[in-house]
Parts: sequence; C-alpha cells; structure tokens
Amino acid sequence: MLAPRGDGCYVDCTLGAGGHTAALVAAGAGRVIGIDRDETALALARERLAGSPAVEFVHADYRGLAEVLRARGLERVDGIVADLGVSSMQIDEAARGFSFQQAGPLDMRMDRSRGETLAERLAGIDAEGLADVIYRYGEERQSRRVARSILAARDRGELADTAALASAVRRGVGARGWQRIDPATRTFQALRIWVNAELEGLDAFVETAAARLTAGGRLAVIAFHSLEDRVVKHTLRRLAEGGRVRLLTRRPIVAGEDEVARNPRARSARLRALENVA
Repeated sequence: MLAPRGDGCYVDCTLGAGGHTAALVAAGAGRVIGIDRDETALALARERLAGSPAVEFVHADYRGLAEVLRARGLERVDGIVADLGVSSMQIDEAARGFSFQQAGPLDMRMDRSRGETLAERLAGIDAEGLADVIYRYGEERQSRRVARSILAARDRGELADTAALASAVRRGVGARGWQRIDPATRTFQALRIWVNAELEGLDAFVETAAARLTAGGRLAVIAFHSLEDRVVKHTLRRLAEGGRVRLLTRRPIVAGEDEVARNPRARSARLRALENVA
C-alpha cells in the first residue's frame, strides 16, 4: 500500500519492535522516521534495526506527528503507517499489566514514563464512572455489574494484580461454563483504552497525517477493534468526499487464512488506506 521509494521519506507512527519499518527498508524506503511512546519498544527496535542508517527513532505519541515532522524541517512525507492499539510484545510481558493470561501489576500504560497507572485510576473512580468506561470502550452489556464487582474487590483490598482483576470481572459478568472468549476480554480492552486515551484525537491524527502527504503519498492505518476501525473508516471517507484524497481500500483488507495460522492475533486486524491526489 505504501509503495516505498529510495528517494522517499516515510513515518512509522507506531514503531513497536520495528516490523513495519524493517519491511519498509527492505522494500527500498530511503528514510523512515519511527515513532513510539513506549521507550522499551524503541530500545528493541534500535537493536533489531541496528546498522540501518535509513531509520531515525523518536520517543513520542503518534498524535504528535505534526510536531515530530516540524522539528525535522519536514512539511510533507511520502508515506505514513499506523498500527493502532497494544502490541504483541506488550501483551506478552506480564509486567506491563495488559493481559489476564498472567498475573501482572495494574499498570496498562503504553508510555510508562508518564500518566496514571490503572491502579491509580481505579482508586479514584466511582461505580457509575467505571461502568461508563467499560460500556463505552468495551461494549460490555454487563458493565454496571462488572464495575460494582471490581470496586467491591478494590474496597476489600483484593485487586493485587491483573489476575485478581480478571476474577472480579468474571464474577460481575456471571459467566458459567466454557466460553470461546474470556468474559474479562471486553473489560480489559476498555480499561486499556481508558488508561491510554487511545480514541482521543484519533480522527484528528488521521486528518493530520493525510494533510502531511506529498502528492501521491499514502497513509495506511491498521485497527484491531471496531471502535478504532469505525473512527478510521468514517474519517477516511469524509476526507475522500473532499476530493483531495482517494481511498485505496473501499473495504478493509483483512488477514488471510495462512497469515492467521501463523499469527492468530492478525484475525482482528483491519487495514485501510488512502492516497493524496492533490
């Protein structure tokens, strides 16, 4: 989708471990600016991409794209990619507190250098406010019951880690027997989005990224849940209606069976892209 060129400059707004940037460099991109708000991810990417002079590493939030470009004297770039949400390595590291598969601290911050942890946020919220978070960002129909169960566990001093939090969620949902998706999944998604303000400014970011493309430049965005994808879809369509960009994906591109077999988490991915025609 990005069609990288040797004389082009590209931005990987969510660098992670450097997978997309490595692919861009391998495909011939002349310069890549890799942005991530997770300093641990940046360190891993530097190690993975060591020896590649084409890559610059920047510790920042992708929503600060305009400032990152301005600081480098760049008005426009030839391609931008954003892979939204939490990364696999963040999920797999218990110490980050994103997963209920392993007990970890109630943190969930993508950028551990700033902001409140999940534990700190839960300490200062009431049942109504928490239920609103769980319903809005997790689309959990039992949000009120789940919120009451979590705060009851908090008040009893039982929220020691993510395993305890997941148990409180399951009690609130009232799940019985085997289920394909763990009852805690929706609530953990909601809490992660809340802690990291993941949906705030997403539409503005898409607009900014599109405006920073050269003629023929392309933007590709990967979303992993319906809330993100809905924002991206509507923003791209609105921009296309203005005539300055054209959609490259009328429908989202999804992973094929082979890719899902290699990487089950790709099952939820939705890729959308546009090209600047102005």
